[in-house]
Amino acid sequence: MNSSLEAVRSVYASFAKGDIPAVLGALAPDIRWTEAEGGPYGGISVGPQAVLDNVFMKLGGEWDGFAAIAHEFVANDDIVVALGEYSGTFKATGKSFKAPFAHVWRMKDGKAVEFQQYTDTAVHLRPMQ
Repeated sequence: MNSSLEAVRSVYASFAKGDIPAVLGALAPDIRWTEAEGGPYGGISVGPQAVLDNVFMKLGGEWDGFAAIAHEFVANDDIVVALGEYSGTFKATGKSFKAPFAHVWRMKDGKAVEFQQYTDTAVHLRPMQ
């Protein structure tokens, strides 16, 4: 079994349980985390603390029931692609959404060193307006 694939699968399982410390623990100290430009949290965060501040804290504070459910994984050595769907309800408007995603993870020594998000940012922004 591909250890990089197992590490990425465990990130989604931890996120689903709300175990953010476990998610952050899977990230390398210098991870380069890229949220899709044009999305609500678009941009690059470097390091687990920046990911926590710029992405996870906002998701937890602004959304009810936010989920990122991966349905399929494609792995090639230390590159893992997760295909799935986001969903959640924006607290300020009460509007919800579902949008497909592709996440590309680059792993090194069992830790994520790069994360790249691909999603339909217009669909993700809709409930926020």
